[in-house]
Amino acid sequence: MPICRWQYWEKRPQCLPLVYKQFIMVKLDAGSTLKRLRNRYRLVVMNDDTYEEVVTFKLSRMSVYVMLSTIFVLLVGLTVALIVFTPLKYYIPGASTDYKTAMELRQLKYRVDDAEKQNANKAQYIESIKKALGGSPITLDTTKITLPKDDISDD
Repeated sequence: MPICRWQYWEKRPQCLPLVYKQFIMVKLDAGSTLKRLRNRYRLVVMNDDTYEEVVTFKLSRMSVYVMLSTIFVLLVGLTVALIVFTPLKYYIPGASTDYKTAMELRQLKYRVDDAEKQNANKAQYIESIKKALGGSPITLDTTKITLPKDDISDD
């Protein structure tokens, strides 16, 4: 249902759609919002049996907002400090980007690759010794063997 109002200089009413009704009816003043934040409230904790006041707090919306924001910032700060300054950081994937650790890991990878190659060569040597001692005929292979170069990776 449209909102209609008369303009004194027009002969017909000026009608606005229903969507604009909310914007016309509710005008928030910056001063009233600030006043609402500064209004004082009293929080009373009472004993249910004796109706005796145990604790009384005088609060405003602004003080509650500041208190909750401070608690949130402190909790986030403590959590970050706990992770950064303790060994918990090693449980986060990708967080162990320490140069020394990465270099040691790369050297260990090279040593494992080298050990695997030596193991394969020894196994081939032992198989050829077994063939020679077993009396099986040896066929000479005259094809040229090309060994691949060692791959050096940046991992």
